[in-house]
Amino acid sequence: MAKKILVVDDSQTVRAYYRKVLEAAGFELEEAENGCEAIEISLQHNIDLFLVDINMTGVTGIDFLKEIRERPELQVIPAIVVSSESSTDDIVQSLATGANLHLVKPVPPKLLLEVCRILTGEVGSNG
Repeated sequence: MAKKILVVDDSQTVRAYYRKVLEAAGFELEEAENGCEAIEISLQHNIDLFLVDINMTGVTGIDFLKEIRERPELQVIPAIVVSSESSTDDIVQSLATGANLHLVKPVPPKLLLEVCRILTGEVGSNG
């Protein structure tokens, strides 16, 4: 069964890029434009990995991470922050809030696939 990734980003272009790269590699995707929508989706679907932007209107990526890390049914799901924010403070905040990894946009497709495969346990004998 394909692993399901929830992409949380307010940019439709970014979500489309992730969809193209990740679906071609066999992942299933759900999309959310903001943290509030992402929380609803994550409670309705069996998500295996979160890809989260930081800067979004309403519930930000950091707020979303705080929320999922407080919910027992969601706190074990790995999360990758993918953001244009690249300062040490931003990276530390992401990791301290519960992200497993902080990547800086733009993320090359090969790197995106590798980290998604690793965090979803999809690394096989040829990975």
